[in-house]
Amino acid sequence: MAQRPLITALLIDLSGTIHVGSQPTPGAVEAIAKLRHHGVPFRFCSNTSKESTAAAKRRLTQMGIEVGDDDDGNEELWTSIGAVKRYLQSLGVRRPYLLLSDSAKEEIDSSPPYDDDHDFDAVVVGLAPSHFDYHHLNTAFRILTGEHRRHHTSRLPPPAPSAPNDSYRDGSGSNGLLETPVPIPLIATHKAKYLESASPPGLSLGPGPFIAALEYATGVQARVLGKPTKEFFGAVIDSLPQDVHEAVGRVAIVGDDVEADLGGGAIELGLWRVLVRTGKYRPGDEYKPGVAPPDEVYDSLGEFVDTLLGLPTNPSPNASMKLPRGGRTYLGAHVNVDGDGDECIPMTYFVLDYHLDS
Repeated sequence: MAQRPLITALLIDLSGTIHVGSQPTPGAVEAIAKLRHHGVPFRFCSNTSKESTAAAKRRLTQMGIEVGDDDDGNEELWTSIGAVKRYLQSLGVRRPYLLLSDSAKEEIDSSPPYDDDHDFDAVVVGLAPSHFDYHHLNTAFRILTGEHRRHHTSRLPPPAPSAPNDSYRDGSGSNGLLETPVPIPLIATHKAKYLESASPPGLSLGPGPFIAALEYATGVQARVLGKPTKEFFGAVIDSLPQDVHEAVGRVAIVGDDVEADLGGGAIELGLWRVLVRTGKYRPGDEYKPGVAPPDEVYDSLGEFVDTLLGLPTNPSPNASMKLPRGGRTYLGAHVNVDGDGDECIPMTYFVLDYHLDS
Protein backbone atom coordinates (compact mmCIF):
# COMPACT_ATOMS: atom_id res chain seq x y z
CA MET A 1 0.00 0.00 0.00
CA ALA A 2 1.10 3.56 -0.67
CA GLN A 3 2.26 5.73 2.21
CA ARG A 4 -0.75 7.53 3.58
CA PRO A 5 -0.74 11.34 3.54
CA LEU A 6 -2.22 13.46 6.32
CA ILE A 7 -5.98 12.90 6.25
CA THR A 8 -8.15 15.94 6.95
CA ALA A 9 -11.64 14.37 6.71
CA LEU A 10 -13.49 11.23 5.65
CA LEU A 11 -16.27 10.54 3.16
CA ILE A 12 -17.85 7.21 4.14
CA ASP A 13 -20.06 5.00 1.98
CA LEU A 14 -23.09 3.41 3.65
CA SER A 15 -24.35 0.25 1.95
CA GLY A 16 -21.67 -2.41 2.09
CA THR A 17 -19.30 -0.28 4.16
CA ILE A 18 -21.42 0.65 7.20
CA HIS A 19 -24.12 -1.99 6.74
CA VAL A 20 -25.57 -4.70 4.52
CA GLY A 21 -29.35 -4.50 4.69
CA SER A 22 -30.14 -3.81 8.33
CA GLN A 23 -27.00 -5.43 9.71
CA PRO A 24 -23.91 -3.31 10.45
CA THR A 25 -20.60 -4.52 9.08
CA PRO A 26 -18.02 -5.71 11.67
CA GLY A 27 -16.83 -2.81 13.84
CA ALA A 28 -18.66 -0.13 11.85
CA VAL A 29 -20.80 1.25 14.70
CA GLU A 30 -17.77 1.41 16.99
CA ALA A 31 -15.69 3.05 14.25
CA ILE A 32 -18.15 5.92 13.85
CA ALA A 33 -18.22 6.39 17.63
CA LYS A 34 -14.42 6.59 17.68
CA LEU A 35 -14.39 9.20 14.90
CA ARG A 36 -16.89 11.33 16.84
CA HIS A 37 -14.94 10.92 20.09
CA HIS A 38 -11.73 12.12 18.45
CA GLY A 39 -13.41 14.93 16.53
CA VAL A 40 -12.58 13.64 13.05
CA PRO A 41 -14.72 15.43 10.42
CA PHE A 42 -16.69 13.05 8.20
CA ARG A 43 -19.70 12.78 5.96
CA PHE A 44 -21.79 9.78 4.98
CA CYS A 45 -22.07 9.53 1.18
CA SER A 46 -24.69 7.10 -0.01
CA ASN A 47 -25.92 6.01 -3.43
CA THR A 48 -28.83 4.34 -1.68
CA SER A 49 -31.82 5.03 -3.91
CA LYS A 50 -34.14 2.28 -2.74
CA GLU A 51 -35.18 4.44 0.19
CA SER A 52 -35.46 8.11 1.09
CA THR A 53 -32.79 10.02 2.98
CA ALA A 54 -35.06 10.01 6.04
CA ALA A 55 -35.41 6.22 5.83
CA ALA A 56 -31.62 5.86 5.54
CA LYS A 57 -31.24 7.96 8.71
CA ARG A 58 -33.75 5.76 10.55
CA ARG A 59 -31.87 2.65 9.47
CA LEU A 60 -28.62 4.05 10.88
CA THR A 61 -30.31 5.10 14.11
CA GLN A 62 -31.64 1.57 14.59
CA MET A 63 -28.06 0.32 14.31
CA GLY A 64 -26.89 2.75 16.97
CA ILE A 65 -25.50 5.47 14.67
CA GLU A 66 -27.12 8.86 15.18
CA VAL A 67 -27.05 11.15 12.13
CA GLY A 68 -27.77 14.85 12.20
CA ASP A 69 -26.01 18.11 11.41
CA ASP A 70 -22.52 19.21 12.41
CA ASP A 71 -21.77 22.20 14.63
CA ASP A 72 -22.12 24.52 11.62
CA GLY A 73 -25.52 23.15 10.69
CA ASN A 74 -24.27 21.14 7.68
CA GLU A 75 -25.83 17.76 6.98
CA GLU A 76 -23.82 14.65 7.80
CA LEU A 77 -25.70 12.38 5.39
CA TRP A 78 -25.60 13.02 1.64
CA THR A 79 -27.56 10.75 -0.69
CA SER A 80 -27.97 10.39 -4.43
CA ILE A 81 -31.75 10.62 -4.03
CA GLY A 82 -31.30 13.97 -2.28
CA ALA A 83 -29.09 15.13 -5.15
CA VAL A 84 -31.81 14.16 -7.61
CA LYS A 85 -34.40 16.18 -5.71
CA ARG A 86 -32.21 19.28 -5.77
CA TYR A 87 -31.46 18.83 -9.48
CA LEU A 88 -35.12 18.43 -10.44
CA GLN A 89 -35.92 21.61 -8.55
CA SER A 90 -33.15 23.47 -10.39
CA LEU A 91 -34.57 22.34 -13.76
CA GLY A 92 -38.10 23.30 -12.85
CA VAL A 93 -39.34 19.75 -13.50
CA ARG A 94 -42.99 19.46 -12.51
CA ARG A 95 -43.99 15.87 -13.32
CA PRO A 96 -41.13 13.35 -13.41
CA TYR A 97 -41.74 9.73 -14.32
CA LEU A 98 -40.17 7.90 -11.41
CA LEU A 99 -38.65 4.43 -11.61
CA LEU A 100 -38.09 4.52 -7.86
CA SER A 101 -39.23 2.67 -4.76
CA ASP A 102 -42.19 4.07 -2.83
CA SER A 103 -39.83 5.30 -0.09
CA ALA A 104 -37.63 7.17 -2.55
CA LYS A 105 -40.68 8.63 -4.31
CA GLU A 106 -41.76 10.26 -1.05
CA GLU A 107 -38.62 12.40 -1.16
CA ILE A 108 -38.87 13.30 -4.85
CA ASP A 109 -42.48 13.62 -5.91
CA SER A 110 -44.09 16.75 -4.52
CA SER A 111 -45.72 17.77 -7.82
CA PRO A 112 -49.47 18.48 -7.99
CA PRO A 113 -51.70 15.80 -9.56
CA TYR A 114 -52.66 16.03 -13.22
CA ASP A 115 -55.49 14.30 -15.03
CA ASP A 116 -53.31 13.01 -17.84
CA ASP A 117 -50.88 10.36 -16.60
CA HIS A 118 -48.79 10.86 -19.73
CA ASP A 119 -47.74 14.48 -19.04
CA PHE A 120 -44.20 13.77 -17.86
CA ASP A 121 -41.25 16.13 -18.26
CA ALA A 122 -38.38 13.94 -16.98
CA VAL A 123 -37.50 10.30 -16.33
CA VAL A 124 -35.76 9.41 -13.06
CA VAL A 125 -34.20 5.99 -12.45
CA GLY A 126 -32.94 4.61 -9.15
CA LEU A 127 -32.87 1.16 -7.61
CA ALA A 128 -36.45 -0.05 -8.08
CA PRO A 129 -36.49 -3.82 -8.77
CA SER A 130 -40.28 -4.00 -8.95
CA HIS A 131 -40.27 -1.36 -11.72
CA PHE A 132 -37.63 -2.91 -13.96
CA ASP A 133 -40.14 -4.77 -16.13
CA TYR A 134 -41.19 -4.28 -19.75
CA HIS A 135 -44.17 -2.08 -18.99
CA HIS A 136 -42.29 0.46 -16.86
CA LEU A 137 -39.13 0.52 -18.98
CA ASN A 138 -41.18 0.84 -22.17
CA THR A 139 -43.11 3.75 -20.66
CA ALA A 140 -39.80 5.46 -19.84
CA PHE A 141 -38.62 4.77 -23.40
CA ARG A 142 -41.78 6.31 -24.88
CA ILE A 143 -41.48 9.41 -22.71
CA LEU A 144 -37.83 9.94 -23.63
CA THR A 145 -38.49 9.51 -27.36
CA GLY A 146 -41.59 11.73 -27.38
CA GLU A 147 -44.05 8.95 -28.24
CA HIS A 148 -46.22 9.87 -25.28
CA ARG A 149 -46.66 13.39 -26.72
CA ARG A 150 -47.53 12.17 -30.19
CA HIS A 151 -50.38 10.03 -28.95
CA HIS A 152 -51.80 12.20 -26.17
CA THR A 153 -53.03 15.71 -26.80
CA SER A 154 -53.29 17.09 -23.26
CA ARG A 155 -50.49 19.26 -21.94
CA LEU A 156 -49.11 20.35 -18.62
CA PRO A 157 -50.56 23.68 -17.47
CA PRO A 158 -47.82 26.17 -18.43
CA PRO A 159 -46.35 28.55 -15.86
CA ALA A 160 -46.80 32.28 -16.24
CA PRO A 161 -44.46 33.41 -19.07
CA SER A 162 -41.59 35.67 -18.08
CA ALA A 163 -40.59 36.63 -21.62
CA PRO A 164 -42.34 36.77 -25.03
CA ASN A 165 -40.43 33.74 -26.36
CA ASP A 166 -40.75 31.44 -23.37
CA SER A 167 -41.14 27.77 -24.25
CA TYR A 168 -41.98 24.79 -22.11
CA ARG A 169 -41.04 21.14 -21.93
CA ASP A 170 -44.18 20.25 -23.89
CA GLY A 171 -43.00 22.46 -26.75
CA SER A 172 -45.67 25.17 -26.50
CA GLY A 173 -44.55 28.79 -26.54
CA SER A 174 -46.06 31.78 -24.82
CA ASN A 175 -47.39 33.01 -28.16
CA GLY A 176 -49.46 29.83 -28.52
CA LEU A 177 -47.38 28.46 -31.41
CA LEU A 178 -45.90 24.99 -31.30
CA GLU A 179 -42.13 25.19 -30.96
CA THR A 180 -39.41 22.54 -31.02
CA PRO A 181 -40.03 20.26 -28.03
CA VAL A 182 -37.50 20.49 -25.23
CA PRO A 183 -35.71 17.12 -24.82
CA ILE A 184 -36.87 15.06 -21.88
CA PRO A 185 -33.94 14.44 -19.51
CA LEU A 186 -32.97 10.99 -18.27
CA ILE A 187 -31.77 11.37 -14.69
CA ALA A 188 -30.09 8.59 -12.70
CA THR A 189 -29.23 8.33 -9.03
CA HIS A 190 -26.19 6.21 -9.96
CA LYS A 191 -25.10 3.56 -12.47
CA ALA A 192 -23.76 0.81 -10.24
CA LYS A 193 -23.69 -2.48 -12.14
CA TYR A 194 -24.46 -4.56 -9.07
CA LEU A 195 -24.77 -4.35 -5.30
CA GLU A 196 -24.68 -6.52 -2.21
CA SER A 197 -28.19 -7.39 -1.07
CA ALA A 198 -29.56 -9.07 2.02
CA SER A 199 -32.44 -10.69 0.14
CA PRO A 200 -31.47 -12.58 -1.91
CA PRO A 201 -28.09 -12.72 -0.17
CA GLY A 202 -25.07 -11.85 -2.29
CA LEU A 203 -24.67 -9.79 -5.42
CA SER A 204 -27.73 -8.54 -7.34
CA LEU A 205 -28.18 -6.23 -10.30
CA GLY A 206 -28.03 -2.50 -9.63
CA PRO A 207 -29.77 0.20 -11.68
CA GLY A 208 -26.81 0.61 -14.06
CA PRO A 209 -27.77 -2.10 -16.60
CA PHE A 210 -31.34 -0.77 -16.88
CA ILE A 211 -30.15 2.80 -17.33
CA ALA A 212 -27.73 1.58 -20.01
CA ALA A 213 -30.65 -0.14 -21.79
CA LEU A 214 -32.63 3.12 -21.89
CA GLU A 215 -29.56 5.01 -23.12
CA TYR A 216 -29.02 2.45 -25.88
CA ALA A 217 -32.67 2.42 -26.99
CA THR A 218 -33.28 6.17 -26.89
CA GLY A 219 -29.88 7.70 -27.65
CA VAL A 220 -30.33 9.87 -24.55
CA GLN A 221 -27.34 10.10 -22.22
CA ALA A 222 -28.29 9.81 -18.55
CA ARG A 223 -27.30 12.56 -16.13
CA VAL A 224 -25.85 10.73 -13.12
CA LEU A 225 -26.08 12.68 -9.87
CA GLY A 226 -24.70 10.37 -7.18
CA LYS A 227 -21.32 8.77 -6.64
CA PRO A 228 -18.79 8.75 -8.11
CA THR A 229 -19.45 12.01 -9.95
CA LYS A 230 -17.17 14.96 -9.32
CA GLU A 231 -20.19 17.19 -8.69
CA PHE A 232 -21.56 14.96 -5.94
CA PHE A 233 -18.25 14.62 -4.11
CA GLY A 234 -17.52 18.32 -4.58
CA ALA A 235 -20.80 19.34 -2.95
CA VAL A 236 -20.16 17.05 0.02
CA ILE A 237 -16.60 18.33 0.47
CA ASP A 238 -17.86 21.93 0.36
CA SER A 239 -20.04 21.15 3.38
CA LEU A 240 -17.04 20.16 5.55
CA PRO A 241 -15.79 22.57 8.25
CA GLN A 242 -13.65 25.48 7.12
CA ASP A 243 -10.55 24.24 8.95
CA VAL A 244 -10.61 21.12 6.75
CA HIS A 245 -10.28 23.30 3.66
CA GLU A 246 -7.43 25.27 5.25
CA ALA A 247 -5.50 22.21 6.44
CA VAL A 248 -2.61 20.67 4.54
CA GLY A 249 -3.67 17.15 3.67
CA ARG A 250 -6.24 15.15 1.71
CA VAL A 251 -9.83 14.05 2.15
CA ALA A 252 -10.28 10.26 2.08
CA ILE A 253 -13.17 8.28 0.61
CA VAL A 254 -13.93 4.83 2.10
CA GLY A 255 -16.10 2.34 0.24
CA ASP A 256 -16.62 -1.28 -0.83
CA ASP A 257 -16.88 -0.62 -4.60
CA VAL A 258 -13.63 0.31 -6.35
CA GLU A 259 -15.60 1.83 -9.25
CA ALA A 260 -18.88 3.23 -7.89
CA ASP A 261 -17.30 4.55 -4.66
CA LEU A 262 -13.66 5.16 -5.53
CA GLY A 263 -13.71 5.91 -9.26
CA GLY A 264 -14.64 8.90 -11.38
CA GLY A 265 -14.83 12.08 -9.34
CA ALA A 266 -12.88 10.57 -6.44
CA ILE A 267 -9.88 10.30 -8.75
CA GLU A 268 -10.49 13.67 -10.42
CA LEU A 269 -10.60 15.44 -7.05
CA GLY A 270 -7.50 13.69 -5.75
CA LEU A 271 -9.23 11.94 -2.86
CA TRP A 272 -7.31 9.31 -0.89
CA ARG A 273 -9.15 6.13 -1.90
CA VAL A 274 -9.66 3.36 0.67
CA LEU A 275 -11.30 0.07 -0.32
CA VAL A 276 -12.80 -2.17 2.36
CA ARG A 277 -13.38 -5.92 1.98
CA THR A 278 -17.02 -5.88 3.10
CA GLY A 279 -20.34 -5.62 1.26
CA LYS A 280 -20.04 -6.14 -2.49
CA TYR A 281 -16.25 -6.51 -2.41
CA ARG A 282 -15.00 -9.70 -4.01
CA PRO A 283 -11.38 -10.94 -4.05
CA GLY A 284 -9.42 -9.28 -6.82
CA ASP A 285 -11.71 -6.24 -7.23
CA GLU A 286 -8.77 -3.92 -6.70
CA TYR A 287 -6.94 -5.52 -9.63
CA LYS A 288 -9.73 -5.40 -12.21
CA PRO A 289 -8.53 -4.44 -15.71
CA GLY A 290 -9.17 -0.79 -16.48
CA VAL A 291 -9.76 0.11 -12.83
CA ALA A 292 -7.49 2.51 -10.94
CA PRO A 293 -6.21 0.56 -7.92
CA PRO A 294 -7.16 1.99 -4.50
CA ASP A 295 -4.56 3.69 -2.33
CA GLU A 296 -5.25 1.37 0.60
CA VAL A 297 -7.23 -1.83 1.24
CA TYR A 298 -8.54 -2.96 4.64
CA ASP A 299 -10.76 -5.76 5.87
CA SER A 300 -13.31 -3.31 7.26
CA LEU A 301 -14.04 0.32 8.05
CA GLY A 302 -13.25 -0.46 11.68
CA GLU A 303 -9.75 -1.64 10.86
CA PHE A 304 -9.05 1.45 8.74
CA VAL A 305 -10.31 3.83 11.44
CA ASP A 306 -8.08 2.17 14.05
CA THR A 307 -5.02 2.77 11.88
CA LEU A 308 -6.13 6.33 11.22
CA LEU A 309 -6.44 7.10 14.91
CA GLY A 310 -3.28 5.26 15.89
CA LEU A 311 -5.17 2.67 17.91
CA PRO A 312 -3.70 -0.81 18.43
CA THR A 313 -3.33 -2.58 15.11
CA ASN A 314 -0.57 -4.01 12.93
CA PRO A 315 1.25 -0.87 11.75
CA SER A 316 3.04 -0.76 8.43
CA PRO A 317 6.85 -0.58 8.79
CA ASN A 318 8.61 2.70 8.06
CA ALA A 319 5.31 4.60 7.81
CA SER A 320 6.53 7.76 9.45
CA MET A 321 7.55 11.28 8.60
CA LYS A 322 9.41 14.14 10.28
CA LEU A 323 7.75 17.45 10.94
CA PRO A 324 9.33 20.59 12.42
CA ARG A 325 8.25 21.70 15.86
CA GLY A 326 5.27 24.00 16.07
CA GLY A 327 1.77 24.42 17.47
CA ARG A 328 -0.22 21.35 16.42
CA THR A 329 -2.89 19.07 17.79
CA TYR A 330 -2.32 15.38 17.10
CA LEU A 331 -5.30 13.12 17.36
CA GLY A 332 -4.64 9.74 18.94
CA ALA A 333 -0.93 9.92 18.15
CA HIS A 334 2.01 9.10 20.37
CA VAL A 335 4.64 11.72 19.57
CA ASN A 336 8.28 10.73 19.93
CA VAL A 337 11.37 12.92 19.74
CA ASP A 338 14.26 11.34 17.89
CA GLY A 339 17.98 11.86 18.42
CA ASP A 340 18.32 15.08 16.44
CA GLY A 341 15.48 16.78 18.29
CA ASP A 342 12.81 16.47 15.61
CA GLU A 343 9.44 14.93 16.30
CA CYS A 344 8.62 11.76 14.42
CA ILE A 345 4.90 11.35 13.69
CA PRO A 346 3.57 7.98 12.39
CA MET A 347 1.88 8.58 9.02
CA THR A 348 -1.08 6.41 9.97
CA TYR A 349 -2.15 8.96 12.57
CA PHE A 350 -4.66 11.71 12.00
CA VAL A 351 -3.25 15.23 12.23
CA LEU A 352 -6.05 17.59 13.18
CA ASP A 353 -4.67 21.06 12.62
CA TYR A 354 -1.18 21.10 11.20
CA HIS A 355 -0.77 24.08 8.86
CA LEU A 356 2.04 25.29 6.60
CA ASP A 357 2.44 28.91 5.56
CA SER A 358 2.06 29.37 1.83
